[in-house]
Amino acid sequence: MLNSIIGLPFEVIRNRRLVWKLAKNDFRTRYAGSYLGIIWAFIQPIVTILVYVFVFSVGFRAQTGNLGVPFVLYLVPGIVPWFFFQDCLMGGTNALLEYNYLVKKVVFNISVLPVVKLLSAMFVHGFFVLFTIILFWCHDRAPDLYYLQIFYYSGAVFVLSLGMVYMTCSVVVFFRDLSQIISIALQVGVWLTPIMWIAEEALQDHPMIMKILKLNPMYYVVSGYRDTFLFKKGFWEHPMWTVYFWIVTVLCFLIGDRIFRRLRVHFADVL
Repeated sequence: MLNSIIGLPFEVIRNRRLVWKLAKNDFRTRYAGSYLGIIWAFIQPIVTILVYVFVFSVGFRAQTGNLGVPFVLYLVPGIVPWFFFQDCLMGGTNALLEYNYLVKKVVFNISVLPVVKLLSAMFVHGFFVLFTIILFWCHDRAPDLYYLQIFYYSGAVFVLSLGMVYMTCSVVVFFRDLSQIISIALQVGVWLTPIMWIAEEALQDHPMIMKILKLNPMYYVVSGYRDTFLFKKGFWEHPMWTVYFWIVTVLCFLIGDRIFRRLRVHFADVL
């Protein structure tokens, strides 16, 4: 167990230059050949945010209840970490398929490939965190010390995603339909997290459903981003919830690492 937890960080540190070079190259080449290039990585999420804001603010006239803030200030801190999680999971799942030419090389350490995809997604996430900070600043909410929690919650998403990706990237080599299943699950998950609606108010008469929703580890992260930008609460103010999140995350990592190690000997043959 200890080897699974500390083994990967040592491998990444040992190959840090290669990992960083591959991550930058992955980010640059993702939209190679298009006129706008990497700008597309930012356009799609921004358009998605604008559509949600328009539909819920203008169409459904969504209100933030007792929060007393514009709907966009509730939506953006929740959807930004979800975009990061989504990019990590989809990109990381297909890492071995995309870099199959490296998988076939005996001397290459393929365990760093999922990390490469997650670091590539981190570039876009950094932009949207900056976008969120500027958005709140434009609404007279200047940065404060609570914003430092972004590093903690971003790291939490990274580790959670990495554990899940080691599972999914291993299985998708043998079961290609998994990518489509994950895509559908993410479409459903964005509503169950929840991001576009206020669960505490909508489900105040259904405490059991509320407890079930909180079992989703991304609920912890999304709430954490909102605590950072909106409610000014520290992650240490939710000790039991924090412990639960990291137990689930460590279990995902251990299971993912075990599956990856068991199946990696067959990757080159199948690919």
